[in-house]
Amino acid sequence: MQRRTFLTGTAVGAAAAALPLAGPAYASATSATHAHHRGRAVEVRSLDALQKAIDAAGPATRIVVADGDYTVPADRPLTVRGRHGSRGAPITIVAASRGGVVLRGERSFVLDDSSHITLSGFSFRQSTTLDLPPSCSHIRLTRNDLQLADIEGLHWVMVRADDTVVDRNHFHGKSTLGIYLGIEGDGSEGMAQRVHIHRNHFSDHTFAGSNGGEPIRLGVSPRALSSAHAVVEYNLFERANGDPEAISVKSSDNVIRHNTIRDSLGGIVLRHGNGTLVDSNYLIGGEEGLRIYGNDHVIVNNYLAGLSGRAMVIGSGSERDHVPGESAADRRGNDAPDRILIAHNTLLDNAGGLSGESHRPHEPRDVTVADNLFVGGSGNLVEMANTVRFTWQGNILFGAAGDGNIPAGGFLRADPRLFAGPDGVHRLSRTSRAIGAATLYPAPVTHDIDGDPRGGRRDVGADEYASAPAKNRPLTPADVGPHAP
Repeated sequence: MQRRTFLTGTAVGAAAAALPLAGPAYASATSATHAHHRGRAVEVRSLDALQKAIDAAGPATRIVVADGDYTVPADRPLTVRGRHGSRGAPITIVAASRGGVVLRGERSFVLDDSSHITLSGFSFRQSTTLDLPPSCSHIRLTRNDLQLADIEGLHWVMVRADDTVVDRNHFHGKSTLGIYLGIEGDGSEGMAQRVHIHRNHFSDHTFAGSNGGEPIRLGVSPRALSSAHAVVEYNLFERANGDPEAISVKSSDNVIRHNTIRDSLGGIVLRHGNGTLVDSNYLIGGEEGLRIYGNDHVIVNNYLAGLSGRAMVIGSGSERDHVPGESAADRRGNDAPDRILIAHNTLLDNAGGLSGESHRPHEPRDVTVADNLFVGGSGNLVEMANTVRFTWQGNILFGAAGDGNIPAGGFLRADPRLFAGPDGVHRLSRTSRAIGAATLYPAPVTHDIDGDPRGGRRDVGADEYASAPAKNRPLTPADVGPHAP
């Protein structure tokens, strides 16, 4: 949650690299030719041969690394410098079998001034950050297993290159301070543009501190006002307990959709920045839900169920708005939420429902809370603090839990008649009072969390009633990671 500097080459990393390991020697086996390997496969069986193949690679070159356990010397990392694939013809460096190439040592790949490079199928076990610098673009990390050294303060992957794709990887097994995946940019305020993070599995971060162990940190406070246009979708988070923020957004104009967070301390937190869409995410059986700061966010179609903490928080601000040129101390503060749309969400059987905050001076303003479904058995379903110009309409409340301080006229008390599907998600039955009861126009959504079209008469909550099986559902490990479709 607060910014931490990621470790680069250190004595700790050098010591880890010096451990004796079995596997192919650095200078052994076949070497590649020095000719450019444009558009053909090159098989290598040593790190020397791999480096030579990289140095000779051009568009559509595919370098296949023989399975084995390799230790990369600290003074000779695998360097990808001045190498450029092209759109549709990247330079691909791939393990012979997924996870079959283990890369140990202080560093593995070091990239510089390169584009359209794919790294696929590796088991990364290095002791410093895998960095994708701003001198690069169109880098893809796919189908890798990442369990870097469990060193205090070490961030595992830092993306600062535009148009990076991080997909179908497994990040797992960290117990110390440090994040799995960070997205930043050039200089002190820039953000990498159009980063796409999808179909990854983030699991088992067990850092017990109060902050600093996020699976994904999308920006940091000095970069809050910078637009990133990142898309984070179809990722699975399990036992993400290193931080209350599983997806920590600290930049502007991003999309967070169709992710599943299960059995985790962390939730989705719009901590800094403006203009982010949070759409069709499942947060199930964990602790934290959704927390909102900043302006002009859209929160739609999310399903939050069985959380032991606060399901959704419309925060308060230490600042009314972040502005260019403000001090570092002011930038770290919370920006009061303004002009937020919260619609078509389902909050079911959580310890806390929709709530506010009162410990900062600036209240949220101009927020619309419409067509949401709140169901609970204890406490109050809505517990807001000070608000200004809130619009409440079309919400349905049900259960033994109290209404709380939701204004009269902003809701209906009715049984939504939910039933649990085989995936455990509670959806509307055909006699539900939520069907056709949505009130907000123009329609803020065209589809529901299942992928079903909303139609002309929309239903309240995240689910639109349909008799056909759901197209989308909570993700499982089979849907994500190195072996995902």
